[in-house]
Amino acid sequence: MALSEEQKEQIKAASDKTFPFVERCGAKTLEVDRGYCKMMMPLAPNLNHVGIMYAGALYTVAELPGGVIYMSSFDTRRFYPIVKDMRIRFRRPATTDVTVEVRITDEEIERIQAEADANGKCDFEWDTEIKDEKGEVVALTHNVYQLRKIGA
Repeated sequence: MALSEEQKEQIKAASDKTFPFVERCGAKTLEVDRGYCKMMMPLAPNLNHVGIMYAGALYTVAELPGGVIYMSSFDTRRFYPIVKDMRIRFRRPATTDVTVEVRITDEEIERIQAEADANGKCDFEWDTEIKDEKGEVVALTHNVYQLRKIGA
C-alpha cells in the first residue's frame, strides 16, 4: 500500500525537523514510501579537521532511516522503534554529499508488526551502503532495530 503524496511530505518534514541535531547537520529525506527511504547528508556542515566528512555524520545518516521506515511502515499509535545495535565499516573518505537507501518488503513489515503485536516486540535488521556523489561506497553498516508495542 503506497503512501499518498501528503503522507510522504509529512514524513519528510517530521524526519528532517524533529531533532535539532538533524537540522544542524543538514540531513534530508529525499524520497519516502512504505518501507523505503533515501536520505542525504551534506558535506559542507559536516567537515572534520582534515576536510572529509565527519565519521559521526556518516553514522547518523545510516541510523536516521530507522525512524523514516518506522513512520512510513508501522502503526505509530501502537508501536515505537528503538535502535538495538549498529555497526559501521568505513571504506574510503567521503569528500562529497552522501546518500543512503533502505528498503524493506511489505511481507517483512507485516511479519515485524505481527510479531511485535503478539510478543510485545520484534527485532529486525538491514545492511546499508553509504555512497558518495559518484556512487562509490564510503561506508557499510549493519543496523538492528526493535519494534515495541506501546504498553507492553
